[in-house]
Amino acid sequence: MADSARAAKLAQRIKVVVAQALGKAVKDPRVEAITVTDARVTNDLQHATIYYTVFGDAEAKADAAAALEKAKGVLRKEVGKNLTVRLTPTVEFIADEIPVNASNLEDLLRAAKAKDAEVAALAQGKDFAGEADPYKRDEEEEENA
Repeated sequence: MADSARAAKLAQRIKVVVAQALGKAVKDPRVEAITVTDARVTNDLQHATIYYTVFGDAEAKADAAAALEKAKGVLRKEVGKNLTVRLTPTVEFIADEIPVNASNLEDLLRAAKAKDAEVAALAQGKDFAGEADPYKRDEEEEENA
């Protein structure tokens, strides 16, 4: 059983090797828009999960997934040639959803900022409904403050 630090180092190396192999070893034009974002390796170094993003619409994403599935053997061979481990790990490609989630979060933050600006515009030039400081204080506290 390998430790998690070695698995993390191996994952980073696999990430680099796969990214380079996509540009050189795979001759499929559908992989040109793919960016490898992360890789994870199990602690026993037997299985690698590679996360990727694709620039384009849903059709481009589907084409990229098909191209990666087709080139999985070539990419695993490149990983095996460039690593110094006894057994080459199996590779699995998963579309990374972080950019989609981040854009959704940015949209929510933008909407909240617009709502805050709207509330601030409504509050402009208005007076308090009661006193400016609604908290009751003893006279001694007011003298000390």
